[in-house]
Amino acid sequence: MKYPERDVPPAGLASASPEAVSPNGHELAADAAQRTAGVAKTLPSPRPRPALNALVSFVDKTLVIGELEMRKLRHDPTELLTRAVQPALWLLVFGEVFTQVRAIPTGKVRYLDFMAPGILAQSVLFIAIFYGIAIIWERDLGIVHKFLVSPTPRAALVLGKALSAGGRGLTQAVIIYLLALLLGVSINWNPLALIGVVIAIVLSAALFSTFSLIIACLVKTRERFMGIGQVMTMPLFFASNAIYPISMMPGWLQVISRLNPLTYAVDALRTLMLVGGATSYGLGLDFAILLVATTALVLVGSYLYPRVVI
Repeated sequence: MKYPERDVPPAGLASASPEAVSPNGHELAADAAQRTAGVAKTLPSPRPRPALNALVSFVDKTLVIGELEMRKLRHDPTELLTRAVQPALWLLVFGEVFTQVRAIPTGKVRYLDFMAPGILAQSVLFIAIFYGIAIIWERDLGIVHKFLVSPTPRAALVLGKALSAGGRGLTQAVIIYLLALLLGVSINWNPLALIGVVIAIVLSAALFSTFSLIIACLVKTRERFMGIGQVMTMPLFFASNAIYPISMMPGWLQVISRLNPLTYAVDALRTLMLVGGATSYGLGLDFAILLVATTALVLVGSYLYPRVVI
């Protein structure tokens, strides 16, 4: 299918709008609605195993929504390169300088190695935190209305979008892994560790993108959302262990850092991504907090999703 050219969004929304809405958003939404509606028709009778059939239907519809969102990325692949500029600057400039200065104590780990997982988490955060603006764009184009009248559960709509944010986060992981490899970071290439990194990235992106969706459902305008998004990103990033150990923080900031889910995402990534990486809280706790927080936000987002059109 050949897609027509689209207008360039306003400069203030350039970070979010290209991925938010494709030029044929109505057609994609209609396609997704037909496919999700067809799931119920193709499934066998739910009488023998209704719970299993309902679960299969939910998963299938979730994946359809996720695939729809990822398909939008093909319309603007340059986004992958522009998104890589900021983490590259952090690693090449900030990381290299502070590695030479040795002003931040990181034990036996070189500062650039210590910082690389934090920058990966930062990149995932920055992608996901503005993801909710897609809902506002889709509402303005009438796409949300099509989803709401489809048989797709609200939770599947929200979770599908959250998984697509995880897919975008994985593209950033590939770029940051390549940069880290060129800079001599001691990367752990164990297959199990790589799988753990993938899970941590998907959970982190799903968590922050769903949180972003909730904010979008509450504020309902692009201008308010962009303002709130920009206010949230820096505190979340600096009130974490992404670029310095928590032990360096004052007591009050350490408390905030331990309440910050990004801290646990960084801890998991640092443990799995680096050779000899040590966890501060335990991988079990890291993944449990990310999973529980994501689940809770998906439930809240499912409840608030219809309100974006009110």
